[in-house]
Amino acid sequence: MPVLAKRLTRIYQKLYGFFGPQAWWPADSPFEMMVGAILTQNTSWRNVEKAIRNLKEKNLLDAQRLYRLPQDKLASLIRPAGYYNIKAKRLRAFLEFFCRDYQSDPNKLRRQDTASLRRQLLAVNGVGPETADSILLYALEKPVFVVDGYTQRILARHGLAKGADDYLKLQNLFMQNLKNSVKLFNEYHALLVKLGKEFCLKNKPKCRTCPLR
Repeated sequence: MPVLAKRLTRIYQKLYGFFGPQAWWPADSPFEMMVGAILTQNTSWRNVEKAIRNLKEKNLLDAQRLYRLPQDKLASLIRPAGYYNIKAKRLRAFLEFFCRDYQSDPNKLRRQDTASLRRQLLAVNGVGPETADSILLYALEKPVFVVDGYTQRILARHGLAKGADDYLKLQNLFMQNLKNSVKLFNEYHALLVKLGKEFCLKNKPKCRTCPLR
């Protein structure tokens, strides 16, 4: 096994041994995961949960129902997620794509070639690489590694990447050196998020007690 692959595997083993399985993404359906992937942009998951709870209480966590909802009404329901007007617009753009091109059927999305579907998602207004890959990995169970700010910070601090490395370069670091596995990519990303939230903080990181020390 190449040195980089061994190191990435060792990091995963340490994190898994310390934190245990993360059971991520916390949602009841693939569609809920898709909505969450869009709402979680620039906010905490706690706020996303509040927004999704609003949709569930109104029995609106359904693609067709949400798509028919006026944008201002949608914005008011997802207000807890922050940037609610922008996110309502982005969510509607995704809903138009999902309902129009795939008849709001996750299985039709899942049957598409991963690379082709990723390009389609990135063409939707407001869907960037992290959001697209979160949908692919968590909602559609495609073997794509999700990169976020936590990933970049942790890799940089451990000498595995430079702060200026772009998304694709960081993603390839994992996808070219690890088994191409949905389960592994899912758990690894979730563990990095956990580490970033609890130890590898942006300011005042807890290096002395970090499980990767």
